[in-house]
Amino acid sequence: MDRIGLVGGNPLHGEIPISGAKNAALPLMIAALLTGDDLVLRNVPDLADVRQLRKLLLNHGVRIEVAPHDPGHIGETIVFSTPSITDTCAPYELVSAMRASFWVIGPLLAREGEARVSLPGGCAIGSRPVDFFLTGLKALGAHIEIDEGYVVARAPRGGLQGADVTFPFPSVGATHTILMAAVLARGTTTISNAAMEPEIVNLAQCLTAMGAKISGAGTRTLVVEGVDTLHGADIQIVPDRIEAGTFAMAGIMTGGDIVLRGARPEHFQAAIDLLRRTGAEIDCEPDLVRVRRSAGRIIAQDIDIGTFPEFPTDLQAQYMALMCRADGTSHIRETIFENRFMHVAELMRFGADIHTDGQVATVHGVRELKGAQVMATDLRASVSLVIAGLAAEGETTINRIYHLDRGFERLEEKLAACGADIRRLK
Repeated sequence: MDRIGLVGGNPLHGEIPISGAKNAALPLMIAALLTGDDLVLRNVPDLADVRQLRKLLLNHGVRIEVAPHDPGHIGETIVFSTPSITDTCAPYELVSAMRASFWVIGPLLAREGEARVSLPGGCAIGSRPVDFFLTGLKALGAHIEIDEGYVVARAPRGGLQGADVTFPFPSVGATHTILMAAVLARGTTTISNAAMEPEIVNLAQCLTAMGAKISGAGTRTLVVEGVDTLHGADIQIVPDRIEAGTFAMAGIMTGGDIVLRGARPEHFQAAIDLLRRTGAEIDCEPDLVRVRRSAGRIIAQDIDIGTFPEFPTDLQAQYMALMCRADGTSHIRETIFENRFMHVAELMRFGADIHTDGQVATVHGVRELKGAQVMATDLRASVSLVIAGLAAEGETTINRIYHLDRGFERLEEKLAACGADIRRLK
């Protein structure tokens, strides 16, 4: 199993191209199930999760063609076409590896009137039940049963029917799923308390380009007028705001000066505002963010995690690593997932001073961190260990980095190009 080895102490200087967002690529790939025409996706990141979802889509009859790589662009261009869905069952061995696989239930039910999908798996960062998904599908008229670990869904005769769907919490996954189910439903669907993340907007843009009628993307209320069929489209995947925020914190942690090429500041403005309060200098242009830190120490800042446009849970572990070297004490309150402090024990192996009480972590900044042998516990936690290692004295080895490969494209290559002493160990 691969590991990451690095030696800390080098400030990061240079330019980092921001890859396409994994959290946008996955639902856009699933949207290919809604049409028999070609769906062309550009700027698709080469990640383990993307490759895993491709396996599931092939199981449903999707044809996948990867275009020759253009050296002038990052990411891949992939053409998806689904003339017919050959299997409406999403089996356990494919769905259990990645939670987002469960989202195929929406398009399968909308297009074929039935779906049998295994209950999902993925990172163990919380229970993340699918109740919101199933309640929304039931509102659209679906009959739902649980059978031996599978959700069995059937649409009524005549197909799904538009309805009012209100989420108790603005779930990203449930919003993706109900939105894809509603575009082929008869009548009007109103999704209230919807997620507003840029990845939701990207999916709505894709579906609209395919012929769907959607209004309200980027707000808490989505209105969908159902259509009979959808056609193909050619869509650019938005840049990854989580990757951009991660590299911004790495630059600040090391006292560097980096340019995030392709980053859209409006997609992670809450993080930018917070990082400025820590003492970083951040300049923003429409598709570029420059981050640098002067000789002064990092200033500790408290933060509450929230849904977009607030500070995202997917940057919480990275921010905690940054606060380990801050001047003062910070409090980090996680409000999204109940088990997302698993990285605390690993950060403490560097010499960090962190205490947790329920959903609040108290971080007392220390003068220095020491390199250590550590183990990644989930996708975002894994990169927090990289950030800590970049600033630690001596050598760090990070084990179980398959978590990193799920969500960060060519991480060590991008950091090494900016001066980091980092390498992949086979």
